[in-house]
Amino acid sequence: MSLPVARVSFAGVSIARVSFTTLLVCATLTACSTPPGQPVSGHAPAAEAAVPAWVFPLSAPIRAAPTSAMMPTTTAPVAATTPAAATAPDTIKFIHLPNSTAGFTRAQLSNRFAAPDWYPTSHAPMPDVVARGRVPDLYACGYCHTPGGQGRPENAALAGLPSEYIVQQVMDFKSGARRALLPGVFPPADLMIHEAMQTTSDETRIAAEYFSRETLHPRVIVLERSRVPRTQVVGSVYTPIANGGEEPLGTRLIELARDGEQHENRDDQMRYVAYVPPGSIARGRALARTGDHGRTVACVTCHGKKLQGMAAIPPLAGRSPSYLLRQLLAFQTGARSGPATQPMQPVVANLDISNMIDVIAFAASLPP
Repeated sequence: MSLPVARVSFAGVSIARVSFTTLLVCATLTACSTPPGQPVSGHAPAAEAAVPAWVFPLSAPIRAAPTSAMMPTTTAPVAATTPAAATAPDTIKFIHLPNSTAGFTRAQLSNRFAAPDWYPTSHAPMPDVVARGRVPDLYACGYCHTPGGQGRPENAALAGLPSEYIVQQVMDFKSGARRALLPGVFPPADLMIHEAMQTTSDETRIAAEYFSRETLHPRVIVLERSRVPRTQVVGSVYTPIANGGEEPLGTRLIELARDGEQHENRDDQMRYVAYVPPGSIARGRALARTGDHGRTVACVTCHGKKLQGMAAIPPLAGRSPSYLLRQLLAFQTGARSGPATQPMQPVVANLDISNMIDVIAFAASLPP
């Protein structure tokens, strides 16, 4: 048996390609300027694969077509029932974290117009758009992306991204050049598009400048395994099923919160775990540093020797691998498009999903 895979459809055209790219195209660098659609030297384009359903942590599996290429066996994700989701938000009982002196009720932790700030001394004072948003139209940026921009697997870590890059992404959401990989399927992506539509240019600039000055702290541990815990979904993230045993990982990248309650309490200092197939990091290192003998353009050419970014080109090191994966798929399928993305097409042309997992595993394993 194999895991179902989803096929993406835009304007009635079914797209089912998976390959590797980096977060930002490198339009200003000669090494990344191969004409769009032209393969990198000597390698034929990778055969079309399917967009795997497992990239979306969902309580119910998305409708998908079967394939035999992705993994040996698995079970569909199941929804988890947590105290946070089972009842209406509690307005009385305060929740605390071991390393924080703050306390919030469940109702406060559910208020998207107030970013829960467990560690107020760990970041600069938040501007209003980050801390509170603008009622009733714009949620607080720090609610989803966290007060210091550390992010979560379902969204971007904004800390340390170039402000110009952040502004450009919001503009692309507004113009439609950047869309959800599967519109209507993964709520965090659709919510971000809605929020981008509500922001003013001043709000975008203020938030971008704030997050660009913050520092991303280590957030993920990358482990190579052939077998992994069976998972359930809490919110929009995988968590282990208690006493649920293991299953084969196959050709997947699974990032999970070891403690679903800690994730739902929005602890922005918690660490996530990403499981990748054995050997992924070493294979990814070769792709990222050398391009694997012409298979692709080396990531370090544009993102720097340690993948920590250069000038307006964003860092990749130490960032959420599941988030990176969704963005790479979005580049490949055209969900992220526009003139700035065209130089990336020859980068993605020759790589299949296993190559993509490998290079993401390497990038995520590096210190941010």
